[in-house]
Amino acid sequence: MRNISAIICAYNEEKTIKEVVTTVCEYFFDEVIVINDGSTDGTAKILGELKFLPSLKYIALPENKGKGYAMATGIENSTGEIIVFIDADLSNLKEEHFERLITPVFSNEADMVLGQATETLINYKINPFKSFTGERALLKKDVLPLLEKMKTSKFGVETLINLYYQAQEKRVKYVMLEGLKHPTKFDKTGSKSRAIKEFVLEGHQIALALYNNFNSLTKIARNQINKI
Repeated sequence: MRNISAIICAYNEEKTIKEVVTTVCEYFFDEVIVINDGSTDGTAKILGELKFLPSLKYIALPENKGKGYAMATGIENSTGEIIVFIDADLSNLKEEHFERLITPVFSNEADMVLGQATETLINYKINPFKSFTGERALLKKDVLPLLEKMKTSKFGVETLINLYYQAQEKRVKYVMLEGLKHPTKFDKTGSKSRAIKEFVLEGHQIALALYNNFNSLTKIARNQINKI
């Protein structure tokens, strides 16, 4: 039986962190690793109150290091053969969502599964950003070579992982997570200008991930040409 580790990275998610962590801890994960990425709101206090949960492994970073660093830290501290990443700002999480993410990896139908929440601003059927999803399952051994790059990738971490998997010609499967809600930046910030600033910052970090992984882009293109 393969052990399964869930990893939740949180930065200032006091509104949703309790529901997400308690829900994930209710189900079949062998461990639930929560990385508090230097939150300055009430996230740390809430997580401190959840330490009694038997499967919970809580790691607090003293300062905000970025999503990629937090994800890499979670992997380094995991014991599972299968890793499932779950965003800290979700609502309406259900067991069926975890099953849809894990089953294709567990049964060797895919090397990585990307889950798309259906309750989003953009129609999930045509969402051009679905590859950036934070809901994903993969084999730990496949992502270990990326750990050092992940630590400096910040919000470009999903782009980094996606490029690596494409370059290695790994099998990637997309699944719909029916009823799962993921808030927009406008929902979270309550400020149009602040949301736009965060979009621009994340876009810059994603662009850097593309630039810094030109070799992967070249290999992907070569793979495609060889298939013609």
